[in-house]
Amino acid sequence: MKRRILLASALSVFARNARAADAVLGAQDRADIARIENYLDGLRTLKARFLQIAPDGSTSQGTTWMDRPGKMRFQYDPPSPLLLVAGHGLFVFYDRQLKQISNLPLGQTPLGLLLRENLRLSGDVTVSEVYREPGEIQVSLTRTSSPGDGSITLVFADKPLALRQWSVFDGQRQETRVSLFEIQTGGSFDPDMFTFVDPKVVPGGDKYYQ
Repeated sequence: MKRRILLASALSVFARNARAADAVLGAQDRADIARIENYLDGLRTLKARFLQIAPDGSTSQGTTWMDRPGKMRFQYDPPSPLLLVAGHGLFVFYDRQLKQISNLPLGQTPLGLLLRENLRLSGDVTVSEVYREPGEIQVSLTRTSSPGDGSITLVFADKPLALRQWSVFDGQRQETRVSLFEIQTGGSFDPDMFTFVDPKVVPGGDKYYQ
């Protein structure tokens, strides 16, 4: 009985949050959200150069590959020792200088929202804000059931719609901003790019990161 009450309560909160978000969003917001959903569903692969601004203001550059659903890679230019690989349900962070590896379930990261299959910006995803500037549209997203995991704001050029930037806010509201340039879409990538192999276990490890 207690379990059923808790489940009913959780579902009630979920529905209440969804209704609140719907009440805030206007007709133009919903139309733009539908356009963004269609665009992202059609965006299967992407390769781009990126510029990252970390929470402390430091900057770094590199190359990113995205293969939806579920796969992404950030390879930082030297002297940065970092490599980030999303695949097999995990986001893996590797620091070659410290020889440290950490990982997090992709479903617990704000960026995981962008990598979902059949991406829908409703239900278990809450759109907290839609913001427009001339030639640009921004949409901020959280997981409806766990907004404390952080949020992501996607920034698109408009007419035609094209992903250009995102800002990830972690649970402590620390922002990491990534801007894309020299963007290429379409094509296919070697699946090995999205599988990290610990170089301490297998010499050579990640063949794309030497």
